[in-house]
Amino acid sequence: MLDIVRLRVLAAIAAHGSVTKAAKHLHYAQSSVSHHLARLEAETGSRLVQRVGRGIRLTPEGEMLARRAVEIIGRVDAAQAELEAMVGLRTGRVRVAGFQSALSTLVPDAAAVMRREQPGVRIQLVEAHPVAALAMLRAGEVDAAVVFRYDDDLPGDVRGVHLFDDPMFLVSLQAGESLLDHRDSAWIAGCARCRQELLELCESAGFTPGIAYTSDEIIVQQALVATGLGVTTAPGLALRTHRRADVEATPLDRFRRIHLVTYGEPPDPPATTAFIAALHGAARRYA
Repeated sequence: MLDIVRLRVLAAIAAHGSVTKAAKHLHYAQSSVSHHLARLEAETGSRLVQRVGRGIRLTPEGEMLARRAVEIIGRVDAAQAELEAMVGLRTGRVRVAGFQSALSTLVPDAAAVMRREQPGVRIQLVEAHPVAALAMLRAGEVDAAVVFRYDDDLPGDVRGVHLFDDPMFLVSLQAGESLLDHRDSAWIAGCARCRQELLELCESAGFTPGIAYTSDEIIVQQALVATGLGVTTAPGLALRTHRRADVEATPLDRFRRIHLVTYGEPPDPPATTAFIAALHGAARRYA
């Protein structure tokens, strides 16, 4: 039978790329990590890592087992959290990952309700792009994630609840403009992972945008628009966090769907359930 401690060691090595960094992350002695790794290889009868220069890398067998280890650890940690809450070993904790504009609008509103109504529950928040947030959820690093999608294609291994639709806007100097009005304009876009929606919007309008500036920060984007350097698109939540008076936001016929996502079989731990209820209440104010 595979040992959960040794699986944690392998998962940490996979995540951090070295025995030394894994030991630091786990608060173990380096020799202890090496010992657990050696024992895991003996138990499985497989070579899980190989030396490359001064470092190490996982073998194909090690990569497969590390992926499974992340899933197993996440489920074990979730089960432990549920059990501890049920028997009253602690007052509760909920760890939430969310994208930037959700963490500056929706999530703080829910957290304020929790502090008022559930003062014993400790809330931990971390900013993460939806792709990273889902990975953290599967790894057991967070209990819930607030993510956005441009359709309903949530992965089948998570449980998602639609909160509301967040409208998209064209941000420019003139009100009432369309995307096509700016087919020859300079465009301001997010990073390669974040600009896909802008590219698809412009493509649907019949052109490819000329991206001249890159920034994921809504303050920077609007400052560039205000000085006439380009135009961009922005979701409603982001505009709630920052809105310059000298730029215009024209609604587009496009929305991003905001979801609350959890992982594993229900029910969720009591602290997570309480946060979900608070988040639903906050979402009604943004719908």
